[in-house]
Amino acid sequence: MREIFAGMPWWVKWIAVPVMALFVFGGLIASVVGFVIGLLFKVLMFVVLVGGLVFVVRKFMTSSSSRGDW
Repeated sequence: MREIFAGMPWWVKWIAVPVMALFVFGGLIASVVGFVIGLLFKVLMFVVLVGGLVFVVRKFMTSSSSRGDW
């Protein structure tokens, strides 16, 4: 790979090739990034919901055990 770019100007290596790679693989990169962000959001929502459920159950159990209704 190094031999291919040996005689090329600097802007070909550092500007033209990355721009062409983004043009060709841009949709794939965007879909992968979107999938990862969506997955992280779903994991965060799951953690928040489980934490809220644990909080509500603990609060209910401590309040009901202190009253002695059960």
